[in-house]
Amino acid sequence: MALITPRTMSGVMELLPSDQIAFQAMLDTIRAGYERFGFLPIETPVMEFTHVLFTKTGGETERQVYLTQSTGSHQLQQEPDLALRFDLTVPLARYVAEHERQLNFPFRRYQIQRVYRGETAQRGRFREFYQCDIDVIGKDNLPLAYDAEIPAVIYTVFRDLDIGKFTIHLSNRKIMTGLLASWDIAPDQQILVLREVDKLDKRGKDYVQEKLAKDFKLNQSQLETMLSLIDLKNLESASILESLGKMKVENDAFNRGIEELSTVVKTMETMGVPATHFTINLAITRGLDYYTGTVYETILDEHPDIGSICSGGRYENLAGHYTKSKLPGVGISIGATRLFYQLKEVGLLRSAPTYIQVLVTTMDASLGTTYQRLGAHLRDAGIPTEVYFAGGKFGKQMKYADRAGIRFAVIVGEDEEAQGLATVKDLSKSEQFQVPQEELAGKIKELLAKA
Repeated sequence: MALITPRTMSGVMELLPSDQIAFQAMLDTIRAGYERFGFLPIETPVMEFTHVLFTKTGGETERQVYLTQSTGSHQLQQEPDLALRFDLTVPLARYVAEHERQLNFPFRRYQIQRVYRGETAQRGRFREFYQCDIDVIGKDNLPLAYDAEIPAVIYTVFRDLDIGKFTIHLSNRKIMTGLLASWDIAPDQQILVLREVDKLDKRGKDYVQEKLAKDFKLNQSQLETMLSLIDLKNLESASILESLGKMKVENDAFNRGIEELSTVVKTMETMGVPATHFTINLAITRGLDYYTGTVYETILDEHPDIGSICSGGRYENLAGHYTKSKLPGVGISIGATRLFYQLKEVGLLRSAPTYIQVLVTTMDASLGTTYQRLGAHLRDAGIPTEVYFAGGKFGKQMKYADRAGIRFAVIVGEDEEAQGLATVKDLSKSEQFQVPQEELAGKIKELLAKA
């Protein structure tokens, strides 16, 4: 029988253990940050009914969904009624509507799961990838304090990830939509204008200005007004809010957006988000249509070319397709798979060979019980430990430990066993010492604490 070539499809993440440990550590840090703010975990099925998923349409969505089908239904030529989720927002909307009576509002959830999109295989584009989302969902209303709490979560998570200086860019969509409405631009056209504004960093000011003039008939004065608002991002937040407050725009949404943004900024400061880590940036409009107020994007200061590493915003009715209840919310998403590769590429994340700290070697077949007992002793003390049951020459076992990145090797031969001792070899320092077997765990914990 011919062998099948083992391979994975493009656009998926399959890591060797050293990278998987680093990736898992990143997810654990994100999860710990979310839980510290009182967000509760949920998971939703990888598959949803197609009529549920396709409530969020437009753009590339309909062309990127993976439809799923059993072999039986395929043979019967039935239409697929299930599909893989392409984000975590639509499943959240369905989840909240379905379990509305059992949930406690405001409902604070976090979700760290894989999603699937039929992307064209290329750098930075994945077909299967992790998203790390948080959302706060209210019933009928949701105070603006939650809009300020989200940046506090962002600050805590990325501070703890320790990946360098970052800045949270925030705005309020009402400001730009209100400005456009004051120029008699229709709501459907406002969305298209904001999509073009959202391309400023990628396409440049000249391209956007030309596009807005040609496709939306904005005159020179209007273009200058919009771009001057966007250029305010280089000022301190207080100065930007002051400049906005001086503008005479006859539109309620515009003025309400300024008030909301001012409230969010002041509350963020109260919640401990340093002024050095956020800025008002009115170019941040978020291309998705369902954002209605506050919006966020987070950028690494020394690596702006990476783009936003965390984004989100406020929406007024999450589950309008599934329930008559009004469920406003605010949330963010971290694309963990893309972020992991980008951070590795610029040297901000390093692989971790192992989290195993101790290898108990097997020097004498007659002492198997001792080796197993020492392994249990170390694990009970919370020290990740492996017992090398394969045996063999001492040099082979040391080579295994060194290659695996294990720091300590515990050696017990006939002489050590007779004296109740264990020899500990610190492979990171090429040093060794002896310790009573009952004190082994305490000594290694002491050395790990110092490290």
